Amino acid sequence: MKEVVVISGKGGTGKTTVSANLAVLADENFVLADCDVDAPNLHLLLQPHILEDEAFYGGNVAVRNDDLCVSCGLCAVLCHFDAIATDGTIDPIKCEGCNLCVVKCPMGALKLVSQQTGNLYFSETKVAPMVHAKLKAGGENSGKLVTQVKQNAQKVAKEYQKDWILIDGSPGIGCPTIASLKGVELALVVTEATVAGFSDLKRLLQLVQQFRTKALVIINKYDLNLKLTEEIEHFCQDQKISVIGRIPFSEEVMDVLRKGEMLVNQPQPNVVGDALRDIWQQLKINLFA
Repeated sequence: MKEVVVISGKGGTGKTTVSANLAVLADENFVLADCDVDAPNLHLLLQPHILEDEAFYGGNVAVRNDDLCVSCGLCAVLCHFDAIATDGTIDPIKCEGCNLCVVKCPMGALKLVSQQTGNLYFSETKVAPMVHAKLKAGGENSGKLVTQVKQNAQKVAKEYQKDWILIDGSPGIGCPTIASLKGVELALVVTEATVAGFSDLKRLLQLVQQFRTKALVIINKYDLNLKLTEEIEHFCQDQKISVIGRIPFSEEVMDVLRKGEMLVNQPQPNVVGDALRDIWQQLKINLFA
């Protein structure tokens, strides 16, 4: 079973727009997975119908037993995160679940309790089955949640006898992105023709290379800085990485997205939709050839 992840060095490069439109262009023999659990928005475009909703427990917080506590204040002194007040009240937002207070409490009045930090969903869309998730604000273990999304997507693909998985990955180079990249066949990296975009692209490609994963690059809004676009292409050429598409800037993109529609489904031809169709053809060649 092949897995393709669409990633970017930072948010706002058009990664999810690319993922959604590729999903529309693809055949029905795949499963969708949204691994951008910290700020998911693929569902805004694909409007999935949720079939299953599962709680995700990704962190622990300390809880006090008032019957055992003698208000000695030791836990408040020991806590490195200022999560415990002098009266023993515990702030679950500040608590990191380090277990120090639990171990040191002379009365055994504290314990760690699993905390729900997000939700996992299995849904159906017009284009494919979809596995996605949402981490609560300030929730922990987004990398673990990404891994769970991918594992669930693999199970769905086997159950529905699908050949491949299209993943909308996490931006950046942190734990969620690492979890998104693990075990994939191909990484489709979306960048933009800006200094920040180029810098983030270099860092992200270093990460992809550590996984020994094949990388392909798309340059979004390439015509905003043609000189920088050429620099990006030369860099990729030196790294033996193919640039399989240039997407031009178009004000029409925002108009289409506000309607919740797809660029490749517009009744009138548009340059961005044409570019995305060309990218899909190149992706098929690299993935299935």
